Amino acid sequence: MIKIEKNVNLKLYNTFGIEAHARYFCKISAEEQLEELLSSEVYKNEHHLILGGGSNILFTKDVEGLIIKVDLTGIKKQQETDDTIDLYVKAGEGWHNLVLYCVQHNLGGIENLSLIPGTVGAAPIQNIGAYGVEIKEVIKKVEAIDLSTGARRSFTNAECMFGYRESIFKHDLKEKYFISSVTLTVTTKNHLLNTSYGAIHDTLKAMHVIEPSIKTISDAVIHIRKTKLPDPATVGNAGSFFKNPTITLSHYEYLKKTNPSIPGYPSVNQLVKVPAGWLIEQCGWKGKRMDNVGVHAQQALVLVNYGTGKGNEILQLAKNIISSVKEKFDITLTPEVNII
Repeated sequence: MIKIEKNVNLKLYNTFGIEAHARYFCKISAEEQLEELLSSEVYKNEHHLILGGGSNILFTKDVEGLIIKVDLTGIKKQQETDDTIDLYVKAGEGWHNLVLYCVQHNLGGIENLSLIPGTVGAAPIQNIGAYGVEIKEVIKKVEAIDLSTGARRSFTNAECMFGYRESIFKHDLKEKYFISSVTLTVTTKNHLLNTSYGAIHDTLKAMHVIEPSIKTISDAVIHIRKTKLPDPATVGNAGSFFKNPTITLSHYEYLKKTNPSIPGYPSVNQLVKVPAGWLIEQCGWKGKRMDNVGVHAQQALVLVNYGTGKGNEILQLAKNIISSVKEKFDITLTPEVNII
């Protein structure tokens, strides 16, 4: 039996800690509950929004429709080969819980994605990534339920149409499917360890690690993230607010003439990826506070709520940052966070 609540405060359901209210709110902890919800009058008459861990969303107003909170949990081992195994994971499972499960069982492939907030079901929507790894590299399939018909569908990796922080679920099929589970293929041996991106190599060296393992890489990433990023339980935030932009090689070379230290990483089609945090910092935003909101002092890519900030204050801050980066570098930043 489903329970549909009214006028629910969403402050505890978003990591920004923004106070906004949902006209209707329903938690789904079993697929049968979703079937029941889809036949309800509330669902038929109200606009809906699916909510995972609330770590990639900014509420700028109350939600007049229905919030569907994903609470399905569970991890199961499935098909196994000589050096890989498939993990069937329910959509409401915490992403970092899954990473810790893999570390504990010496399963490789997602250790670089340690401590990323949010749920497993939200991970393919965003194609989450960090330190040289993206989730698209390990996803085998995504199982989902059509919200208009209730029919179940399995999406292959190719059908998910993954891109940089992109997928078919973020655009063409946005809010049309309820992701119920994700199947990942991870390694049981002969792991391909990635220690070349960002500060991982230096952190492992400081940890006196000579031969990296799944656990030591995970430990290093956790250490880096805890050092650079604020804990949402202490300071409201949604992690990286902007995507790292890609620009043409000629644009990058032009900027390098006046900004010799500008970092850049080769991307596809001869494009160059430039760290958004560096651009924001060069515009003087790092550590800047505007009343109840601001830019984190340790990582300019993170916008924070100091406790009583409103969603519109965060949004205005983001717009100001976009404007100044555009003016200084002729680069347009794009928010990674979903703005409601």
